[in-house]
Amino acid sequence: MRIVLVGLPGAGKGTQAAYLAKNLSVPHISTGDLFRENIRQGTELGRQAQEFMRAGQLVPDEITIGMARARMKQPDALDGFLLDGFPCNVFQAEALDQLLKDDGRSLDMVLDLVLPQETAVTRIAGRRVCRDDSSHLFHVTYNAPLGPGLCDVCGGDLYQRHDDTEKTVRKRLEVFDRVTSPITEYYRLRNLAVEISALGSVAEVAERSMVALRERGLRADREDMRDSV
Repeated sequence: MRIVLVGLPGAGKGTQAAYLAKNLSVPHISTGDLFRENIRQGTELGRQAQEFMRAGQLVPDEITIGMARARMKQPDALDGFLLDGFPCNVFQAEALDQLLKDDGRSLDMVLDLVLPQETAVTRIAGRRVCRDDSSHLFHVTYNAPLGPGLCDVCGGDLYQRHDDTEKTVRKRLEVFDRVTSPITEYYRLRNLAVEISALGSVAEVAERSMVALRERGLRADREDMRDSV
């Protein structure tokens, strides 16, 4: 089963990808993980990507595609995968099609997580992170800390990351509209894209995705997603 997740920043692609991949027993492949792993291993692609990242520049498509190609050829991904963050533009989508075609494979479905832009802004701009442990995450509306500005877990100070400010979020959404959103139409024209409402709890959104997979006749376990999220 080969699936791509697309959607606005804040739509929950990473969270949904992790839970769906676990439920479907396929690896979750994200662009961020590809960059970090290649840089950690010191691969040639990782060194090239790091040079662009250090210069504050976007990593060229060719490098990202090369990393994705290598990852999808690993044994655990031969029978399926769930892509999150790749492809992020039409050029990468076309490259993915060719990569799969070269191996006699093709995509099964594209899950388009749909979210109103203002909801995306509220979700991201409300995030707060613990300075002492970045895994401790809070939200001023949905998961507010008991003590204002303090982490409930360790007592560390909470702060708003630069990428999460409203100004930055709106710029990210503008880039998404211009660069990434066209891939939805690209996949819709090929009858691969299915819209999934990203409103509601993680479990509710995940169950909608599972229903969409079952309706397409793809293998999907019927276990209650609330047991696994």
